[in-house]
Amino acid sequence: MSFSTLGLSAPILDALKEQGYTSPTPIQAQAIPAILAGQDVMAAAQTGTGKTAGFTLPILERLAAGKPAGANQARALILTPTRELAAQVAESVATYSKGMKLSSTVVFGGVKINPQMMKLRRGVDILVATPGRLMDLYNQNAVKFSDLEVLVLDEADRMLDMGFIHDIKKILKILPAKRQNLLFSATFSNDIRKLARGLVNNPVEISVSPPNAAAPSVEQKVYKIEKAQKPALLVQLIKDNNWFQVLVFTKTKHGANKLTQQIEASGFKAAAIHGNKSQGARTKALAGFKDGSVQILVATDIAARGLDIDQLPQVVNYELPNVAEDYVHRIGRTGRAGSTGHAISLVSEDEIKLLRGIERLIKRTLDVETLPAFNALPKAPARTPSNSAPAGQKPAPRKPRARRPAPKKTLAADK
Repeated sequence: MSFSTLGLSAPILDALKEQGYTSPTPIQAQAIPAILAGQDVMAAAQTGTGKTAGFTLPILERLAAGKPAGANQARALILTPTRELAAQVAESVATYSKGMKLSSTVVFGGVKINPQMMKLRRGVDILVATPGRLMDLYNQNAVKFSDLEVLVLDEADRMLDMGFIHDIKKILKILPAKRQNLLFSATFSNDIRKLARGLVNNPVEISVSPPNAAAPSVEQKVYKIEKAQKPALLVQLIKDNNWFQVLVFTKTKHGANKLTQQIEASGFKAAAIHGNKSQGARTKALAGFKDGSVQILVATDIAARGLDIDQLPQVVNYELPNVAEDYVHRIGRTGRAGSTGHAISLVSEDEIKLLRGIERLIKRTLDVETLPAFNALPKAPARTPSNSAPAGQKPAPRKPRARRPAPKKTLAADK
């Protein structure tokens, strides 16, 4: 199958060809015809499956046939949970609409609101937004939705995880009832289906991968190591394998900052992205990682959600996530578009239970590796009876335990 068989016009096909894309991914092959037909869609797709183009391309095709947006209006609204994902989606919209007379912009928090208000003044065909900043703009009458034709909720599961449900409900109330609704999520959890009941109408359901399945092109390994040795082990792996581009996950913002400093002290260029970083710092760090001036990007889960980096070769779980499903999301950033990738987890004693939970989820036991210079966690000793004796000898008889005298009662105890 080729993109030309999906009903897309020449400008979009030219843009795809320029990017080197000739055949649609499974999510694109199923979603594009349904969206072009005007149907509501619920799609379960992991990061790296091509879902952004799966909804962007047919939206562009649909909007190209209509009237341009009026003042302060948006004809299509794409909601994303994070600033980084919003920027990535907006970049895709701009890339694929290159030969079309369609306008688009992106709005998110962490930057000044006035320039965003100015861009919306003339109206835009496609608006990419995070929920909080969108409501700020709406409350200041900077954006209106009476002409809205399409609503997209991208990474809906992460929206719920991050507590955006109240903002989403507020946004749904201010949108016209007659519109096309597209919901994309990593999984169809009970919470997602509950949200969908108030959003989509008789939707086409699409699921392109087994739930919580890791891509077969990703080689997964584990190093069981003392927590204090993790920084040195990570640096040694970078040196030994000559890694030139590594995405490293930590649990906390403080942990990301600390690890970045330790990596840079070893002579490598590293940067951290997390919620406490300004939008400018996050954008700069991501740009440096993409162009190679930053070798190691250290990120928390929320900041890294939706990162789109072509052919990322290595992902390292410096700390395992508390939620097993997040492990699949993390390693889904490597081994994409048919290329092979490596996912390595550094596991300390207090993370063994988390590792077991991940292995149950992905239905496989992960290979354990060691480096001679680093001490692996000791194996749990085999359990033996406390009264065991060498072979051929009878265990010594147990001495009867001396009974403690009963405590004397006092007047206070009798009361």
